[in-house]
Amino acid sequence: MAREKSKGFTPGRAKNLVGVAKVLAPALIPVMAPVAARAAALLSDRYDHYRASRLGIPVDQLTRYSGKGAGLHARIAGFSEALDQLRDTERTYVESTERRLAQLLAAVRAAERMPAPRRKAAHRAVSADLDAMEADLLKRLGV
Repeated sequence: MAREKSKGFTPGRAKNLVGVAKVLAPALIPVMAPVAARAAALLSDRYDHYRASRLGIPVDQLTRYSGKGAGLHARIAGFSEALDQLRDTERTYVESTERRLAQLLAAVRAAERMPAPRRKAAHRAVSADLDAMEADLLKRLGV
């Protein structure tokens, strides 16, 4: 009687693989650990670049913008930088807009601790307000 070879993963094969792993692991770990560490660092770097490009900021500023409202926070910061071009010609507009941006930034920060539905509603409101303010800024810049 010929014994049929079973296809698949059997307890005997599992035991053999564990034995092989016990022998090979001490030799492979020192070789593979640096490769795995480099791969993890590369993936982390690529992910940071991806996040920074989505926010429209340089990678070195990524730590400034975190959380669910990171995109809005970056938009507010960019808007504030754009106001510098009008500081000399339209001082009152710049000052009132900076006060409003400070309020919007406070709202984004406060929304971080809200339940998801309220946070999303707050973010939508801030985004809509920023849209209107950006349109006004572009008009004043002549774009």
